[in-house]
Amino acid sequence: MPKRPSSSDDQPELPLNGATPSAPEPTPAAPELPVPGAQPVASEPAAPAPQGNEHSPLAASYRNWFLEYASYVILDRAVPHIDDGLKPVQRRILHTFWEQDDGRFHKVANIVGACMRFHPHGDASIGAALVGMGQRAHLVEPQGNFGNLLTGDDAAAPRYIEARLTAFAREVLFNPKTTTWQLSYDGRAKEPVTLPAKFPIVLLDGAEGIAVGLSTKILPHNFNDLCRAAINHLQGKRFRIVPDFPSGGIADFAEYNDGERGGKIKVRAKMEARGKHQIAITELPYGTTTVSLIESILAANAKGKIKVRHVDDNTADSVEILVHLPQGADADQVMNQLYVFTDCQVSISPAACVIDTIDGQDKPVFLGVSEILRRSVDKTVQLLKQELEIKLGELEQQWHWDSLERIFIEERVYRRIEQSKTWESVLAEIHEGLKPFVKKLRRAVTDEDITRLTEIRIKRISAYNRFKADEAIKAIEDEIKTVKHDLAHLTDYATKWFETLQEKYGKGRKRRTTCDDVEQISAAAVVSANQKLYVNREEGFVGLNWRQHEFVIECTILDDVVCFMGDATCKVVKVADKVFVGKDIRHLHVMPKDGDDRYYTVITQDNESGKAFAKRFQLGGTTREKLYNLAASEGSRLVFFDETKNQEAMPAKVRVQLSGRCSARIKDFEFDLSGLTLGSRSAKGITVTQYPVKEVTRA
Repeated sequence: MPKRPSSSDDQPELPLNGATPSAPEPTPAAPELPVPGAQPVASEPAAPAPQGNEHSPLAASYRNWFLEYASYVILDRAVPHIDDGLKPVQRRILHTFWEQDDGRFHKVANIVGACMRFHPHGDASIGAALVGMGQRAHLVEPQGNFGNLLTGDDAAAPRYIEARLTAFAREVLFNPKTTTWQLSYDGRAKEPVTLPAKFPIVLLDGAEGIAVGLSTKILPHNFNDLCRAAINHLQGKRFRIVPDFPSGGIADFAEYNDGERGGKIKVRAKMEARGKHQIAITELPYGTTTVSLIESILAANAKGKIKVRHVDDNTADSVEILVHLPQGADADQVMNQLYVFTDCQVSISPAACVIDTIDGQDKPVFLGVSEILRRSVDKTVQLLKQELEIKLGELEQQWHWDSLERIFIEERVYRRIEQSKTWESVLAEIHEGLKPFVKKLRRAVTDEDITRLTEIRIKRISAYNRFKADEAIKAIEDEIKTVKHDLAHLTDYATKWFETLQEKYGKGRKRRTTCDDVEQISAAAVVSANQKLYVNREEGFVGLNWRQHEFVIECTILDDVVCFMGDATCKVVKVADKVFVGKDIRHLHVMPKDGDDRYYTVITQDNESGKAFAKRFQLGGTTREKLYNLAASEGSRLVFFDETKNQEAMPAKVRVQLSGRCSARIKDFEFDLSGLTLGSRSAKGITVTQYPVKEVTRA
């Protein structure tokens, strides 16, 4: 790499976003505070500050700070650029590696320190980004403890680990001749605006970032898949690319939506039954680790959603989590429960956002991964064309110099300058001596060419070999012909480029993620009835595993319980450790998943009229935690309750005993319920008696 020029007084310092600097706006009361990373505002005549807090001298600075900060975070920190697929910190790390690249490993601490010349956000962000690239190992080759993506273990301290550029990164990312440069944040060095990447790096590694007002989530893809898709695009064929996760797993890409917003991917862990009482998890869903997955299993076990004895983690280079089951457990049933109630199945929502240059300005855009690949491949073609044009110019220049040197030596033009006394006469003599041979050259001879001829040493002239010189010129001519052919057939050349990349770096990079349809498993279908439901009737609570209270029934953690209270109300609640329903619980049962199918016969003593009413109904649609009145007015009383699943088993007669203090002549009588029709729960019902009721029983 050529030595970088140092900053000088006539070299203006550029802000971080590469904007053209200008003088800050003066104010008569106090100078405006500079905004970090923001574009300075051109100086204008100061206007008198209006009265009021919002028009104070510093109000203009504060008013735009958030917008400028948001723009800075989006463009310069969180979102990758489409040209090279890198965030600024990643680009600066790779540039630092390339500056110091000698083929050997470098201490990560040294790279972090050197990178701080370009990245002003401290060593923590640089170190974290470097470790992330080292773990993926596409661009940075790690040596030492870089942590473990499978277990979530952290990397060792930067002073203990080393890294260097991969051969792939050297080949596809760096070329000083095609790089656009800018000054670093302090103006002391140059850094690339974007690297001349000749591969869709952002799709290979993936990217995640949370900015202000938007976020990006680009999932990683397989190297060979990207090479084949690039070749198909160059050949005008259709292609489709789907993510490939380093942790493997089974993924359903039916709703991937090309990686755009609104898409969704279901990813499952890969597991197998090993015997009757053991399940082995061998691949993880993307975004989880063995630690987080085991924690989700233990949490589900504690809540009663699944039943396991214990979990062992034997993960090293590959995943192996052993889930031990209790006696009598069904391994297939437990695997379905793991998919439903733990992180063994996760849903991922991609949102491919990148920075693109539009009308000379960098802006965030949301694109599909297919469009990102197309633009990257088109950019690669332009870079390859630019490299070929540069190479062609260098070859033609070399041919001109070699041809001029051959004429200078073979025609003994150098003898014409033996009597020259001044530099001007030397130039004139050589020009004159070359005139008869200018037609053999491809361009005019300049003073720079003449100066180059005068620098040839006598020893080289005396050892000149005409045969070797002709061979060298012939080799250059053949190479020029090849380059011109490649320029004329640029698509074929770019296709060959991707084929060569795949041949060199694609070996052993098989897909790790299996593409398959992931069937949606109903939680209600796999949950086990392994919970015990208890009730405290007096206090009005129902809950799980209260051994000191009345046992009701075994249930699941997904069940709903319907309760009828003595105040002629009912409520539906979800099963939980402890939930308040209402005092004086008369009846409760677990509601079936497809709705309550029971028939109810109730007699209520109305609070307002004092009359007793009888009715029959089915519960119908209900809302959890909502209190439903079964009587005509609040504060009424439930004096009789009966429920049955068989409509024919409903009571036909009841025996009614009235209060001894009422004025009724007959205080004990039978009431015929056969005339009741099935109505709604809110119906008033038929009158049984106008007197206070003491007790109602089946006749």
